[in-house]
This record gives sequence, C-alpha cells and structure tokens, in this order.
Amino acid sequence: MTTLADPVPGGRPEDLRRVAALTTGLAARDVRGIVLAYVDTAGVCRIKTVPTARLVAAVSWGVGMSPVFDTFLANDSVVTTDVLGSPDGDLRLYPDLDQLVVLAGQPGWAWAPVDRITQEGARHPGCARTFLRRIVTDAAERHGLTFRAAIEVEWSLGLDSAPAGEFVPAVSGPAYGAIRQVELSDYTADLLAAFEAQDVPVDQLHPEYAPGQFEISVGALDPVAAADRSVLVRQTIRALAARHGLRVSFAPAVSAEGVGNGGHLHLSCRRDGVNLHAGGERRYGMTPEAESFVAGILARLPALTAVTAPSPASHLRLRPSQWAGVFTAWGRETREAALRVVTGTAGRHEQDANLEVKPVDLAANPYLALGCVIAAGLDGLAGARTLPEEITGDPARYGPDEAAALGVRRLPRSLPESVREFRADTVLRSALGPVLADAVSAVRLGEAAAVEGLDDAQVAAAYRWVY
Repeated sequence: MTTLADPVPGGRPEDLRRVAALTTGLAARDVRGIVLAYVDTAGVCRIKTVPTARLVAAVSWGVGMSPVFDTFLANDSVVTTDVLGSPDGDLRLYPDLDQLVVLAGQPGWAWAPVDRITQEGARHPGCARTFLRRIVTDAAERHGLTFRAAIEVEWSLGLDSAPAGEFVPAVSGPAYGAIRQVELSDYTADLLAAFEAQDVPVDQLHPEYAPGQFEISVGALDPVAAADRSVLVRQTIRALAARHGLRVSFAPAVSAEGVGNGGHLHLSCRRDGVNLHAGGERRYGMTPEAESFVAGILARLPALTAVTAPSPASHLRLRPSQWAGVFTAWGRETREAALRVVTGTAGRHEQDANLEVKPVDLAANPYLALGCVIAAGLDGLAGARTLPEEITGDPARYGPDEAAALGVRRLPRSLPESVREFRADTVLRSALGPVLADAVSAVRLGEAAAVEGLDDAQVAAAYRWVY
C-alpha cells in the first residue's frame, strides 16, 4: 500500500489526474463530505471537513489550519516553545488519496489522513505523519529495511445514558467472557461489517479484561499506513458505538484502579521481503539484525515513554503485574515484559514473528510512537547491540540486586520523569528534530502541570472522554 509523498502547492500531478473521477465516484455513493484528520502532539485527533465537491481544491491547495495545535494540551489549553504555540501563521492540510475511505459507520462521509506543509510548500517540522514517513524512507534507503506494523486497539464501552462525566460499563460478565459478546452482539457484528466495507482486515475482536472493555487486532501494513489505520479504526469504533447508544473511551485509564486500555505496537523488520525475526540463528529465530533492533528499543524504553505513554492517565495504567510492561525487560511470549518476542505457531513463523511493544496506549500519537520506536531500533542495529538475558514470569518479583544484574529497571512513574529521560536521549531527539522534540517535552510537562494536586480518581476523570 502506497503512502503520500510530500505534497506540493498546486497538487501532485498524479493526484490531480485522478481526483476529479474520485470526486464523481464519491458523489455517486452519496458521500457529502470528507473528514481530513491528523493527530496532534497530545494524542488528540484534530480534523477539518470539506464538502465532497471541494476535494479537488483540497488536493490542489490544501486546507488551512493553525500550527498552534502542535502545542495544544488534551484539555485544549496551549503551551509554547520557542517556535510553536503562537496564534500566528497557517499550515495547509493535504489529504492522502491512497488512504481515503468511505466511512461505513458514518453515512455520507469519507475520511482521509493528511500531511501538513507550510504555505511556502516546505515540510512542516511539527507534522508527525511526515516524521514517520521520513524515518521509514531513510531506513529503506540507508539500511535496505522495510517494516510491517500494527497497533492493537482496546476501548471501554460505557452507557451514553450515564450521568455526565461518569463511566458506567455498558456490558457485564467476566473478562473474555461469552456474556459480553452476547450482550453486545449487534454492535460487534456491525463493527465487523463496517471494517469489511472499509477493507480493514480484522484478525480478532473480543471482550478484554477490564469492565466494559473490548479489543480489536487488525492486519499489518507499512508503518505510515498502520498509523493511519489505527486512527480510522478508532473513528469507526466510536461512530458505531454512538449509533448503538454507547459511549467509547480509548483513555489509558477510565478509572483510578484496574487494568487500562493499551495500544500495543507490533513491528517486524524485513530485508528483500524476508522477515528478519524468523529463520535466524539467534534466540527464537531472530537474525543478528533483528536482535540488535530489539536491543536498541529495549535500551531506550525509559525515554520512549514520553511518546508511547504521554498522558497523566498513562501512569495510572503503567503499574506492575497488570500486563502493561513497566520494566525494561524482554521475553518470548512473556506478557509482563515490556518487549514481547512473538514467534508465532509452528508453520507460521515467517508470517507471524514480530516484536510487541507493550508500554504504549492510545493517548499516544501513533505516528510519533512508531517513528521513535523504529529510530531506537535502527540505532541498536547500527551499533550491533546485543540483547541481555531474557526474563520469564513477572519481573516485579525480582529484588533490587537481581533486577540490577538483569538490567531490569522500572519505567518512569510520571510525565516529568519521562521528559527527563527523553531530554537526555540524543537519538530520539535527533530523529524527531528540534521543533517536534521540543513540542513533545512542552506538551508532556503542560499535561503534568494541568493535573497537579489531583488524586488518581480525578486524573482518570479528567482524561476519560478525551481520547
């Protein structure tokens, strides 16, 4: 699946050649408007919409939107950096026609992710989608590597009729229980139909651990398209829930206690179409390159939390012994390890072997999360890093000496701690560039300041219906 190269004022010739026919086809399907979507630094999906007849103009000249959203917080207040957060200026949103989808859950609407460029036609240094595309392109050009990625989506379903601001689970029954599937059978069947109509292959859809919680796993794509798909999946889940009188939260924690909503990343690197995580001579079939790639991510996990667990609510989820992966550890099929090496079943190793990164939630901007994880892995590959000893079981059981000997340490417990690790990490900051890196730090510290003095229940309530 292709993804948009940098857009240009006046439109890319290949887009201009097909947009008129595409617009006619959309109108014939009664599509009245196009949702133009991107994800800001705080992890909030921001949009503009245009009538279908204006798609030609959007492809040619973009749609205006202020750059101030790069430093918006989740509560819509604004922080600043030396170059971002001002009311001045304008950017142009350019839709990626390769990813445009008619929304099965929102009759009359289509959806497309966008790249943002300046009015002068230059890349916007704060555009997360452009950042991820650059990381993927550089990996192909410098290392001959491509990637397959997917993002798990967990969400909590509440009753739309519940008192304002409260979360009342929409379904009863045990974790992974058949009761939940039966009670929400119509909703989940409509979800499957909508994803089929949108050409999104579903691997699994099932009740999860927490009250009212479900999870969906979808097919892997190249990283940019995988991040796009994650945003589209959530748009669809929310739209279908609204039609069934339900309310959706993708927040890392909908309550102060219990298991939260994750957004685990699955990633494999490939050369000439061959999966480097299978068929190799290293542990569990990894090639030396795959093992070094995993080791690079492991080494940078504390700093990575600034982009993978970016909300104050993220740290309500990141607790030991809840399968959130809160220690710097790896293991084969070990669900308490931050990095889970997935080998797949016999006969499926080449297709299924990948790495799961667990300390990730859906408050994360998926483009930033994937881009930074890949940058960390590439640094490990370039330095031929070796993986330490794997762990089994729950790393929370280790005493201080044993943990230190294994290199197992607790991930940051707060956003300020994550930012300290992030600011000290020259690899991640260099990959992001100064504008985007400073935005990450400013927004995280702004979120921390916004909840100062709140207890855990108040933090959960503050972010419950934001994501």
